[in-house]
Amino acid sequence: MELAAEIAAYRDGRGDPGRLVGEFRRALLLAPLADGPDGGLVSAVSGGIRWLYAFTDEEALARFAEARGESGREWPYLAILGARLVDAVVPQVDGPAGVAVNVADEDESMLFPPVAGIVPDARAVDIVDIVDGVAPDSRGAVA
Repeated sequence: MELAAEIAAYRDGRGDPGRLVGEFRRALLLAPLADGPDGGLVSAVSGGIRWLYAFTDEEALARFAEARGESGREWPYLAILGARLVDAVVPQVDGPAGVAVNVADEDESMLFPPVAGIVPDARAVDIVDIVDGVAPDSRGAVA
C-alpha cells in the first residue's frame, strides 16, 4: 500500500501503526527546498518542534503551495526516502524535529513526531537518558 493510502486507512481507524511507519520509511517523499540565503528544507516550528514538510507526490505539493497562496512560483524539491529524512536529516536539525506529510490534505496528512521508533533514539523526545543522575538538555548534552 502506498503511504497516502496507509495514512488514510490509519486515520479511518483501519491502519496499523507499525505498518504506517514502515510505509513512511520506504516512501519516496518530496521535500520542498527553502528560498533565501539559508536554504535547507521548508519547515515550520509548532509546539517547540521543527516540522519538515514532505509530500507523497507533486500534486500534494501543489495543494500545499496553493494553500499558502504561492502556487504561481516554482517549488524546487528534494526527492528523499522517508527513512533518510528521519535518519540523516532530522539529526542535523537544532532541537526536536519531525516530519509533516501532505499537510494541505485533509485525509492524507500525518505528523511523524520526534519519538522513538520514528526518529533515531538520540533525537527522540520521549527517551530520557540519565548519566550520573542528570538528564540531557534538548541538544543531548548533559547539563
